[in-house]
Amino acid sequence: MSYAFFREKDFVDTQRGKYPKGWKLSRFGSIITLEYGKGLPEVRRKQGLYPVFGSNGVVGYHDRGLVRGPGIIVGRKGTIGAVALSKSDFWPIDTTYYVKMRTGEIDLNWLFYELVHLNLPRLSSADVVPGLKRELVNNLILPIPSLAEQQKIAATLALVDSAIELADRVIAKTERLKKGLMQQLLTRGIEHIEYKDTPIGKIPKTWQITDLTNVFKLASGKPRPSEICERASSSAKYPVYGGNGVLGYSGDFLLDRETIVIGRVGEYCGCVYKTEARAWITDNALYATEVSKDFDLMFLKYLLSYMNLNKFKKKMGQPLITQTILYGIDIPHPPLPEQHKIVDILLTVDKKLELERKEKSRLDRTKQGLMDLLLTGKVRIKVD
Repeated sequence: MSYAFFREKDFVDTQRGKYPKGWKLSRFGSIITLEYGKGLPEVRRKQGLYPVFGSNGVVGYHDRGLVRGPGIIVGRKGTIGAVALSKSDFWPIDTTYYVKMRTGEIDLNWLFYELVHLNLPRLSSADVVPGLKRELVNNLILPIPSLAEQQKIAATLALVDSAIELADRVIAKTERLKKGLMQQLLTRGIEHIEYKDTPIGKIPKTWQITDLTNVFKLASGKPRPSEICERASSSAKYPVYGGNGVLGYSGDFLLDRETIVIGRVGEYCGCVYKTEARAWITDNALYATEVSKDFDLMFLKYLLSYMNLNKFKKKMGQPLITQTILYGIDIPHPPLPEQHKIVDILLTVDKKLELERKEKSRLDRTKQGLMDLLLTGKVRIKVD
């Protein structure tokens, strides 16, 4: 695909801001209708190829579609205003709308990107039960380029979407690789031939078992510092860790060395992190005040994450994991040199994942930038 792009100079003022001279203005309600989806409980779904869409995307499959595809689905309740595109026939459930065209002068794929760019969640009503009101969408003003330009805009953005989908597949493949490596390395080790049965499963014959009382001493964090910044700065450079990782940055620190942090309560109960050299730990997490010299910190981080500490939480009330619970957990104890080798392998995969996620973020920014330029007409595509 080879298109000629140029920067537009001739704009007119509209209700939606400045747009290229020659683009038409129309209300959404004159080009589309938002139709209600229809309920399809999971127990009524029959195995098939047709996607069932909820407000947050595909929630299952069925043996027939309710609506002929391709089509656009918009979240009505739940994930309000989220926009999805189905290339095949589909079934939108009753928490969604689906788009029905009133005119043949609109390209469906261009309209999909336009709806994404509009940020429909901002239109969420303030009713007792929040939802997306059709009349709010119907009254929105839409600047419309020619059908040929719509198609070229959509094709350009679809190319970026294809690259994003490929990046997602690469990340998923690397995550599966890491999961498999963790299972192998943290239970079978490196180049072992002989194994033994233990209360925590089969492990290499040369490994030991120890409980966490012999690994570290734990303490509860403290309430958040009075001021937390979203990003690190010269005055707030110390990360603040909660049960879900880094919450922000502060000018104060609680610890002056790297250590292990474990989510103590709530939905992040049992999550495991390794801190930077100086950090603050909040009171919804536990942290290791002393760590045995027989353990590599990163090895502990990988091992405890793999073990899924959440399964040891208290069963009643809000999820909670205590020092007493943790101290009673047995873990495998490989020799320190082997721990270092395991960490080196897993760190290599983590670095690969980091690069892949940065590339995905770059592509996401590229797509957003292109949408801002092409859908507002600041940059145009030449139409013969």
